[in-house]
Amino acid sequence: MRTVAFHTLGCKVNQYDSQAMLELFEQAGYEIRDFSQMADVYVINTCTVTGTGDKKSLQAVRRVLRQNPAAQVIIAGCLAQRDGEKLLSTGARLVIGNARRNEVVRLLEEAVESNQQIAAVTDILRTPYEPLTISRHEGHTRAVLKIQEGCDRYCTYCIIPYVRGGIRSRKPDEIRLEAERLAAAGFSELVLTGIHLTSYGRDLSGETLLDAIRACDVNGVERIRLGSLEPVIVTEDFVSALKEEKKVCPQFHLALQSGSDPVLKRMRRRYTTEEFDHACALLRAAFPGCAITTDVICGFPGETDAEFEETMAFCKKIGFARMHVFPYSARQGTPAAKMPGQVPKAIREERARQLIAAGNALADAFGQSQIGQVKEVLCEEIMDGVSQGYTREYMLCHFRGGESGKTYPVLIDGLTDDGLTGQIIAP
Repeated sequence: MRTVAFHTLGCKVNQYDSQAMLELFEQAGYEIRDFSQMADVYVINTCTVTGTGDKKSLQAVRRVLRQNPAAQVIIAGCLAQRDGEKLLSTGARLVIGNARRNEVVRLLEEAVESNQQIAAVTDILRTPYEPLTISRHEGHTRAVLKIQEGCDRYCTYCIIPYVRGGIRSRKPDEIRLEAERLAAAGFSELVLTGIHLTSYGRDLSGETLLDAIRACDVNGVERIRLGSLEPVIVTEDFVSALKEEKKVCPQFHLALQSGSDPVLKRMRRRYTTEEFDHACALLRAAFPGCAITTDVICGFPGETDAEFEETMAFCKKIGFARMHVFPYSARQGTPAAKMPGQVPKAIREERARQLIAAGNALADAFGQSQIGQVKEVLCEEIMDGVSQGYTREYMLCHFRGGESGKTYPVLIDGLTDDGLTGQIIAP
């Protein structure tokens, strides 16, 4: 039997796309192997959002070909979309970007049969929504469900619109069918993901993100978790309607990127810190105790010490439950890469170090705020007699007793390096 192994870098959308391609290989009779094992075919689903993503993607390709020179290697995803035929120089049999993934098996077998390398990278700006589907996911209880593709915001630092294309939304009926399949497979939590969730439905006939959320409210699904949002979507009407969706988890990822208004303007973000603060206030009023998480970029071109300090102070003011911090990474082809005032790497990294430390302190504070509360924990796995799973606020919790796939009321009694501890209480 032919064998295939996958390695996925980057975001949850990539995770979904990899799973969809994996299931296509299974349907074609391939056996799935772990990426560390020998396989006939290796698929590296790449990321190019930062220079680190590029580096890790190419390292994975080189490592595979060094360990198994006879293997057929497929390079897929965002780096493949950006560099196309250039990547054939790595020795890959097939380079496939962010379209035609549903043809991946046929294209590979065509390339092998003809003993040629193929770069199947098409113009992503004119590509309709690709009908990829999944019936399961790697997790025990949680599955990613992709509902949207592409972005047309063109923030000055971001390469993603160029490699993912414009806004394409999945129709609610199709979302519901997949939600039902995943629920039937035992997944009780769905994570709605897309490249720019906030834009969901703009290309459809009146549908909004709320319609996509409601489409996931099917029997067997206990939780609906939202991927990254932008504060512009968080209006009083949106939050009021969201509050009525009882399965929605009170954890909201709002992408900040900078806490300085001049930097936000240079980034071409479409909100101010005042508007971001207001969005957080609306969510906290509707979902008391909710977790608000974020992304922040340090060292954007022209960022002064004072602007960095504004970001530091703003993050502390908001009190994020978790922060993902990145030093700015110039992406060739974006306006920011040509901006004056490029911040030296050492300063970018030092600012990131400081902000990561502040983020860790904020995360500890949020964890401490959970102690003494009873939280619903969805048990995902049991290791050495200790159960672990996530609260609705997406805090990892360790406790004794329980069964994988079931939800328990847990009294939180402590904080560890990676989450919470607690005890099951009688309902």
